[in-house]
Amino acid sequence: MAEGGSEQTLVSGVAGRYATALFELASEANAIDAVSADLNSFSAMIDESADLKRLIESPAFSAEEQVAAIKALLSAAGISGIAGNFIGFVASKRRLFALPGMIAGFRALVAEAKGIVSAQVTVAEEPSAKRLEEIRATLKDVAGTDVDVAIKVDPAIIGGLVVKMGSRMVDASLKTKLNSIRLAMKEVG
Repeated sequence: MAEGGSEQTLVSGVAGRYATALFELASEANAIDAVSADLNSFSAMIDESADLKRLIESPAFSAEEQVAAIKALLSAAGISGIAGNFIGFVASKRRLFALPGMIAGFRALVAEAKGIVSAQVTVAEEPSAKRLEEIRATLKDVAGTDVDVAIKVDPAIIGGLVVKMGSRMVDASLKTKLNSIRLAMKEVG
């Protein structure tokens, strides 16, 4: 595990151990992209279904119920191979509650292996395709490498944007600017 030093700082705990094992298995099989696509599909299913979220998070379901439901969902979604087996294995071990963390850990390991930097951009409203491409290009220039951009819409920031990339954060939101002006006016008065 000499190489695992950087991976351990990237992902930790139960989710990290599972994510690391899945990443190593996918790497050996030259199937990182296929596994990533399947995990992204399953993650989208979790985000879109309150029932699936409940199944994953609730300890009220037995292992047998979770495994049966997960196998049916995987089959219906066409998720098989390494990702399908992995999700089924996680269900059989009663670790479904940690699956979102495992998927996030796997994504982080893939990004690190491919030299891709992750960034979260918070905007007041859904950006147009052109605006999204401008954001991606700017972040790529700043990072000097490809950037995986996750967009979060939060109307509370009013306008502008907030960018988190690694340990750096740039807050160019209108809400923050207004709060700064408000604070400055209080100090003057």
